[in-house]
Amino acid sequence: MARTKFTFEKRQRELARQQKQKDKAARRAEAKQSKDRPLPAVPEDGSDADDRFADPPAPAENQ
Repeated sequence: MARTKFTFEKRQRELARQQKQKDKAARRAEAKQSKDRPLPAVPEDGSDADDRFADPPAPAENQ
């Protein structure tokens, strides 16, 4: 016996709701994990600070 259209649509809504809950839980876990992670240490001499804002290197020319 085939499912009625209403039953199929209800099942699809339920699956979508469950997937949304899983995605939300994953986002929360990721946010919590990134919050717990310490910030990267910056060297005291400041050598890394200038590199962050420098232009990317030019691509090598093929000859």
